[in-house]
Amino acid sequence: MKSCCESKSDELEALRASQGKVLKILLALNASMFFVEFTAAWWLGSTALLGDSLDMFGDASVYALTLYVLHRSVRERAMSALIKGIVMLALGLIVLGEAGYQALNGVAPAAHGMGAFALLALAVNLICFGLLWRFKSDDLNMRSTWLCSRNDIIANVSVFGAAILVGWTGSRWPDVLLGAAIAALFLQSARQVIRDARVELREAKQATDAQASDEQASSCTTRSCCAPSKAAVVIEQPHASSCCSSKRCG
Repeated sequence: MKSCCESKSDELEALRASQGKVLKILLALNASMFFVEFTAAWWLGSTALLGDSLDMFGDASVYALTLYVLHRSVRERAMSALIKGIVMLALGLIVLGEAGYQALNGVAPAAHGMGAFALLALAVNLICFGLLWRFKSDDLNMRSTWLCSRNDIIANVSVFGAAILVGWTGSRWPDVLLGAAIAALFLQSARQVIRDARVELREAKQATDAQASDEQASSCTTRSCCAPSKAAVVIEQPHASSCCSSKRCG
């Protein structure tokens, strides 16, 4: 049994080490792509590209948080997932606000540049998605990270499609409507991640309470305070019995 437990522990450590290496690569890719895409979005005047760049920033934050809690408790991992959900929620609201502003005051972005940077972001996110695929069912943290990567690919393809429509129609509306759609996707994913994190936090609390209860019950099984001395049993057994019944362990 001991050998089996040691083997499982070694397997878990190997898994965490493998996850950590992948997450560091993803963090570097997304942080770099955020600066590239954010600059391009302001230069080209694209709401959809700006939303995609903020998504890259959110992902970089997500990967950093996941690395931080990789070797920590279930509760800390659930807290990390909850923070991820809140970050995704905030980004969704930011992009939604920008889409509303552009709908009232914006102009059509440069379609060719918008499409080129959308394809670059898509290539980066396909790499990330491939690296995360085998970890997507490991735990809540890795699943939420995989969901972020999946959403990125959907957003990139949509941005490229919007660039084609902007170039074809000469209108800002494909860009604005896509910005709103990206915001809706962020908000939906944030809701899912926050809901799952709250469930796991509740389960972790129940497990902690049950463990504390078991430890308290175990401490009372010793009943050292109720064990009469040998002399008391021989000389004053009735009195000792009465004394013991009047005391309670713990």
